[in-house]
Amino acid sequence: MPAAWRQTPDGLGRLRGLGLHPPGQPGPLNALTDVAGVAVGHATLISGDGPLVVGQGPVRTGVSAILPRADLTIDQAVFAGLYSLNGNGELTGSHWIEESGLLEGPITLTNTHSCGIARDASVKWATARSRQQRFFLPVAGETYDGDLNDINGHHVHEEHVFAALDNAVEGAFSIGSVGGGTGMICYEFKAGVGTASRQINIDVDVYTVGVYVQANFGLRPELVVAGVPVGRNIRGNEMRGGRDQGSIIGVIATDAPLLPHQLKRLARRLPMAIARTGGIAHNGSGDIFLAFSSASVGQSGQRMHQANWLDNEAIDQLFNAVVEAGEEAILDSMVANQTMVGRDGVTALALPHERLCALLQNAPLWTPLAD
Repeated sequence: MPAAWRQTPDGLGRLRGLGLHPPGQPGPLNALTDVAGVAVGHATLISGDGPLVVGQGPVRTGVSAILPRADLTIDQAVFAGLYSLNGNGELTGSHWIEESGLLEGPITLTNTHSCGIARDASVKWATARSRQQRFFLPVAGETYDGDLNDINGHHVHEEHVFAALDNAVEGAFSIGSVGGGTGMICYEFKAGVGTASRQINIDVDVYTVGVYVQANFGLRPELVVAGVPVGRNIRGNEMRGGRDQGSIIGVIATDAPLLPHQLKRLARRLPMAIARTGGIAHNGSGDIFLAFSSASVGQSGQRMHQANWLDNEAIDQLFNAVVEAGEEAILDSMVANQTMVGRDGVTALALPHERLCALLQNAPLWTPLAD
C-alpha cells in the first residue's frame, strides 16, 4: 500500500492506515490531486486560547484554494456542473456556472463570514494574472466554524487568500484541520478537509475521479462507517446538544471528458456518499457540490470550439467512483485529525481510532487489507 494512502504529508494517519479497506482503487495519492494538473493550497490560522474576545480570538480558521488546471492561464475555462442538496450555504459564482457550464479561475473555501474576502481576493489574484481586462465571477464557498473560532473577528485577510492560492501544489497536500477546514466539526468529531480518489477503466482508457470535502455536518448518532452505526457507540463530549453541525462543500475533479450537464450528474452523486456515512442534509446544513473536468479547455477569443465527451451509457463507473471517493473523503476528514480546543474552552474531540477499529472488526462491507 502506498505511504500516501496511510498517512498525510505531516504524519497524521488516514483511514487506510488503520487497516481498513474501503472499496475501489485509489490513485497514487488517494487525493483530488491525482487528477493531473489540479493543485491545492492552504493558509491555516490558529492562535490564542481561553474566553472569546471578538476581534482578538481565539482563532481557529483559514482558507483553502483549488486550482482546476494549474498549468493553464486564468483565461482558460474548464467544463463544470454543480448541485445543491440543501441550500443553507454560499458558493459564489454558481449562477454563471449553471448558465454557462464553465468554471473560470480558482475555487476558495473558508468560513461563513470570510466568504466575501475570499471572493474579493480571488478577483485581485485572477486579474493580476489575466492577459486581458475583464470581469471575473470567482467561486468561493464556506462552512461555519463559529463553535471553535472567533468567526465575527474576521481574521481571514486577503494576504491569507493569496497565500493559499500561491502555495497550491499538484502533489500530496495536508488534510484535517488545515485551511478552510481548520475549525470544522463533523458528526460532533473534529473534522475539516478530506480527500480521496478512484481510478477506473472505460474500454482501454484509465480515468481518475478525485473528491475534496470541507466537512462540517451531522449529529453523533447518525455516523455510519461500513454499515456499522459507529456514532451510537462512541459517546461523550457531544458538541451541540441536538443541533447539527451544518454544511459540507464538495469538489469533484476528473480527467474524463464530460460535458457540463454530465458533470452536474456527477455532482448529484456526492450526496449518496454523505448518506453512506449517515448524513441526512439537515435544515441548517449547506450541502453544495461542484464537479469539473480538466479534459476540455475553453480557449479565450476563439469563436468555434471542439470537445470530446463520453457517452452517457459509459459513465456509471464515474458515478460509483464519486460515491466511493466521497465517502472515504468524509471519513478521512475525521480520521486524519486531532482534538482541538477553541474559543471559551469548547473542545472538539478527535474520532478515536482504536474504538473505531474495534467497532469495525467484524464489518462485512470492508475487509482488512493484507500487507
